[in-house]
Amino acid sequence: MADSEAEVVLRRPQQADFNEWSGLWAAYLAFYETSRGEDVHRTLFDRLLSGDPRHFHAFVAERAGKLVGLVHFVFHPHGWRVEDTCYLQDLYVTPGARGTGLGRKLIEAVYDAADGAGAPSVYWLTQEFNAEARQLYDRVAEVTPFIRYQRAL
Repeated sequence: MADSEAEVVLRRPQQADFNEWSGLWAAYLAFYETSRGEDVHRTLFDRLLSGDPRHFHAFVAERAGKLVGLVHFVFHPHGWRVEDTCYLQDLYVTPGARGTGLGRKLIEAVYDAADGAGAPSVYWLTQEFNAEARQLYDRVAEVTPFIRYQRAL
């Protein structure tokens, strides 16, 4: 069986995944025309592994012994709800694994984790130009009319 046909396994990241995960996250950041230093990579990865419910959570997608995708998410209180809400911050699938349903599987894994945590509301942001991913997002979620602002530094 070719690697592209091997079964994909979604799982929580492990310490031994750091280098591969870091490469995937760097590729994700590069898509958004940014990068972060080793200290930020290490800090985020440590948070992903911490087990602290206030920190980020993650799944990685592994195929034939190699990581081919990741998703990071965090639960937080919401002023309009009693239950927490879930923010899906990062979603990345390697170019060779795109179009296989892996992005959907990663989003659905977050949906399942959110349901299990009693936080059924899941939201995320993407850039307007991210047309390929938006085709998937339009099938698994609904776009909102909100426009994001952030403090100018």
